[in-house]
Amino acid sequence: MSKENLEIGQISKPRFEFRTFGQCFDKAAHRMARLSAAVPEKVWERSSDEIYIVSRTNDINNTKIRDGKMDIKTFVQNLDGLEQWNPLMKGEFPMAVAMLRDEVFPAFQVTIPNFTRELYTYDEFMEMVRNHPDLQAVRVHKQRFGYMVNDTICEYGAVLINGAKVMTINSESTEIADIKKTVTAIGLEGVENINYLQAIKRIIGMIDKPLANE
Repeated sequence: MSKENLEIGQISKPRFEFRTFGQCFDKAAHRMARLSAAVPEKVWERSSDEIYIVSRTNDINNTKIRDGKMDIKTFVQNLDGLEQWNPLMKGEFPMAVAMLRDEVFPAFQVTIPNFTRELYTYDEFMEMVRNHPDLQAVRVHKQRFGYMVNDTICEYGAVLINGAKVMTINSESTEIADIKKTVTAIGLEGVENINYLQAIKRIIGMIDKPLANE
């Protein structure tokens, strides 16, 4: 079976991913840039501001909000140390109570609150999050630099998590062998695979575990 031709920013079948977080990946980032094929100018550098909703009781559903739209991805499997995630839910505010009750809060795996209205604005939803003992909203600013190495979509990024700066680097593809080849080529073989949800929890103290390098 032929490989899928990946394009940055385009929808593909579910990808596998290696990602890690720490204080410095300068050598790996330099190699990634030198090894990269040409990429579209629109992905040379991208910035975004997002809100992640993290739950003390959930490590398999990753929820973020950007520009008033909610996106939840769910963990599918781990193969050869690489993670695969699939879309679980997409919605936008104002959001119907049925979606919050039947999809959003079950994804958090927490006690479902009492709802008092049929439609919730972003601010009303965030108030519920702030009042829930097992949920926390986290501010995330991303500055990402896109590359393409060994037919895998790659990025190196500076991330502010509630103002704390960390670096992230990743490689993703539908082909596991291509990711592993890329990870080895940029010198990160053996480095822990850490997804956004885990990194955020470690930084805010919800998980007592270090990043890949500190």
